[in-house]
Amino acid sequence: MAKDTNLKLRNSTIYSVFARNHTADGNFEGVTKDLDRIADLGVDIIWLLPIHPIGQVNRKGSLGCPYSIEDYKKVNPEYGTLEEFGELIKETHKRGMKVIIDVVYNHTSHKSELFKNHPEYFYRKEDGSIGGKVGDWTDIIDLDYENSNLWDYQIDALKYWISLGVDGFRCDVAPLIPIEFWIKARKEILSIKEDIIWLAESIDPYFMKELRKKNILAHSDSEVFQAFDITYDYDTYKFFAQYLNGEIELDYLLELKRNQEYIYPSNYVKLRFLENHDTSRITSYLKEDTDLKNWTAFMFFEKGTALIYAGQEAKDDNIPNLFDRDLVNWDKDKDKKFVEFIKKLIQIKKKDIFAYGYYEIISHKKMGVIEARYEYMKEELIGIFNVERKSGKYCLDISDGNYKNLIDDSNIEVLDGKIELGLKPLIFKL
Repeated sequence: MAKDTNLKLRNSTIYSVFARNHTADGNFEGVTKDLDRIADLGVDIIWLLPIHPIGQVNRKGSLGCPYSIEDYKKVNPEYGTLEEFGELIKETHKRGMKVIIDVVYNHTSHKSELFKNHPEYFYRKEDGSIGGKVGDWTDIIDLDYENSNLWDYQIDALKYWISLGVDGFRCDVAPLIPIEFWIKARKEILSIKEDIIWLAESIDPYFMKELRKKNILAHSDSEVFQAFDITYDYDTYKFFAQYLNGEIELDYLLELKRNQEYIYPSNYVKLRFLENHDTSRITSYLKEDTDLKNWTAFMFFEKGTALIYAGQEAKDDNIPNLFDRDLVNWDKDKDKKFVEFIKKLIQIKKKDIFAYGYYEIISHKKMGVIEARYEYMKEELIGIFNVERKSGKYCLDISDGNYKNLIDDSNIEVLDGKIELGLKPLIFKL
């Protein structure tokens, strides 16, 4: 973990936006118009998927993948002008939120400005031709960080966006780039502006093993934490998906999450999510409202930064296509009850105990129920999440009495050291 990481990031909620599909406008102006609603959720940070011009050679879909970057120092004209992007930053800041942008430094589009001017910066295959190391990524070509001049070019681009008011970076497939580059980038950016947010898209164990088998650089989360504040929770997400598909038991998943408390530095911050732009929508797995609410509440309760992918709060079950126009469906949650539920969880997460408290997922007392706790400054916070809809009594080693569920202000009665299990998630303090 970067030693100067701000633990208050564990209180934060990031909201992920793809400008093309966020509104009917499909541009920066459309996102700006939606800022009041996003701010009302309680969001702290807006993450914009790549804002740069998109490569057209070997493009995917009708409009191309936003991760096929044509020019690192320009905005996609389909989204608007640089001035309109600046207005989006200004209006976001005015509402007390920060803006981070996607940084795609492993590769560029086939005919990028960087390739036109510096072909020597690019990876070459054994036959001398350009290309990529990952077969499915046909619309891009890889960069070669053996060239130290490339480092200066890329860091200069980061400084440019910082000068325009950007507050940080979400770095695409960060583990495929030498960690020494990211350490240098962090140090140089820190010299011109403090409190920059560094979020790494770390990779899942299966992908890492596949890359290392091919002798391709792939850093572990522990290595990535040297330069980044936050890493993805991909070391457990794949197992979460396996659990939802009935392939593994709940406690196997929870044990992997418990392991994070001792395999990472004590100040680690994970990005906790149920979905993102590369995964299925969580509502495609969880059809019942009680299941969705319990897993959503647990996600916010976990130690780390929470992520909402735009449309998640509306229960959208269609993950927008990255390669075409495919708008978020904002009408799924017609009564807005789930939106209000999300707002409450975001509010609860801002408590100091989530940033500084000792966190533990309790070993199961009743299969199918998650119990987790924080301790800080003589206060204790308990979360009970009945993710498998169990019934009966649940034992708690706390004093008998009445406690308030912070999510909905309902009463929780503890009698003879037990509570009656219901279907709704519980968060309460001692």
